[in-house]
Amino acid sequence: MDLATQPARTGLAVVEWSPGRARVAHLALGATDADVVAAAGAPADKVGIDCPLGWPDEFTAFVTAHTAGRLAEHVDTGPRADGDELRRRVAYRHTDRVLRRAGYVPLSVSTDRIGLTAVRAAVLLERLAAAGVAVDRSGAGVVAEVYPAASLHRWGFTHRGYKGREGAPARSALVADLLARTPWLDVGAHRALCEASDDALDALVAALAARAAALGRCAFPAPGEVERARREGWIVLPDGPVEDLVDPAV
Repeated sequence: MDLATQPARTGLAVVEWSPGRARVAHLALGATDADVVAAAGAPADKVGIDCPLGWPDEFTAFVTAHTAGRLAEHVDTGPRADGDELRRRVAYRHTDRVLRRAGYVPLSVSTDRIGLTAVRAAVLLERLAAAGVAVDRSGAGVVAEVYPAASLHRWGFTHRGYKGREGAPARSALVADLLARTPWLDVGAHRALCEASDDALDALVAALAARAAALGRCAFPAPGEVERARREGWIVLPDGPVEDLVDPAV
């Protein structure tokens, strides 16, 4: 799913997988939390959410200490402190830093507007857990944090310039390229919505990235990173070609 602060811009895609083929069973905008919980409880093998699933440890510690009036006990606030370095530490999660080293520039859940969407994601995770969906922000459970643009890049597709009205030509070309390389994917009448809306297209890409995670064909946190990822979230990126998402035996 391509999560937004409001349902109107939230895209939800449901892909059904069978040996040698996949079918887009549902693709729509306007998804509510209840819609997501219903789709996840179908049950879904994997749910890919395009939104940060947590905040940086340093950010939460900073805010907690500041609220208690004890910031100086936890952070060097003296005149020789590097303000830029402090802001970087509270702005980005470990998974964000990993992606930045790989050449991607994820938004800061602490300082960018995506933090508002993350508030909705936090409530959604609670509702999913209450419905019996295995929620593990490291991606080990049913839920996985995905990054459609980075997934597209990993698969060798255009990953910039396809958003909004101005990106309509690039978006149509991207959809055509995606379908040409995945002849096993039946999008049916949903192709038009993918071409018309980048939110819908990102929802479909999120579902494909979730498939890669379900097959274990993603980079998951190393053993020493798991506990932090369970608090902050972890962006799973595909580490194999998109053509391999369909498996004759799965």
